Amino acid sequence: MGDSVKIAKNLERFAQAIAAHDRENPTHTAYGIGMSHFDIERLGFEEGEEVLPGITIHTDGGVSGNFRVLCDGEHDEEAADAEQVAVLAVSTQQLPAPRRDGS
Repeated sequence: MGDSVKIAKNLERFAQAIAAHDRENPTHTAYGIGMSHFDIERLGFEEGEEVLPGITIHTDGGVSGNFRVLCDGEHDEEAADAEQVAVLAVSTQQLPAPRRDGS
């Protein structure tokens, strides 16, 4: 009984994560759940197994205890934009370095 309850709870979490992803990223199509190999074996899933309509299980390099929604979109675009902004924020003025004696 414990295994079926565990699987049902995971499927519910997967469905919630997919729904949240699709709501926040309407232009991306989710196709899978990424998990560590250890978690896939521990939970009794198999690589490529379809757990929800159109959603399959995939091994990825993530940490154990977490899963990720896999989709066809690029989510790193915002991180690249933030990195570019950080580079543009570099000062053009030079400040004197503090002295080692604290004064």
